[in-house]
Amino acid sequence: MRASLAAAALALASPALAAEVGSPAPDFTLQDLQGKTVRLADLRGKVVVLEWFNPGCPFVRAAHTRGTLVGDAARHARDGVVWLAVNSAAPGKQGYGEDANRTAAQAFRMAYPVLLDPTGQVGRAYGATNTPGMMVVDREGRLAYRGAIDNSPDGERQAPQGGALVDYVSAALEDLAAGRPVRTPETRQYGCSVKYGS
Repeated sequence: MRASLAAAALALASPALAAEVGSPAPDFTLQDLQGKTVRLADLRGKVVVLEWFNPGCPFVRAAHTRGTLVGDAARHARDGVVWLAVNSAAPGKQGYGEDANRTAAQAFRMAYPVLLDPTGQVGRAYGATNTPGMMVVDREGRLAYRGAIDNSPDGERQAPQGGALVDYVSAALEDLAAGRPVRTPETRQYGCSVKYGS
């Protein structure tokens, strides 16, 4: 994708009512594509990654087919990290619907649940502004990271000009595993806007 498109898709992740990084992560109860209920409270004691998902978003497709999201969830699952996708698209908006999400999850070989948040309540509580926006919840249930998956805003895992590629989520997970504070707790989300209802 062109740099101008990527730059235009950047957004600050600081909606007024969103939880602050370092504070308790908002609890939620959502259903996955198989109708199974997933409660964040039931995962207390584990590190949880929340990936805001939209199967119609080109940044999501890039990240899942040639970007940082290829293999990240599986790699961290081996260390006990729970990875969940959340789709906050409202009815009638891009990315809404079980069939579209199921088809994309299969195409992207996502071995983790896609949770549906059609009211957008969970997305807004976390300050999710873009797909793929990322959140990390620590073992104590605190929001430890909010932002982008990496610093490649085209979603294609290309290092920024003159710099090195940084996988912010993996770095946050490594910090938590080592028992140290997350060195970069918040970054700017990039990608498509979350398709909230009015």
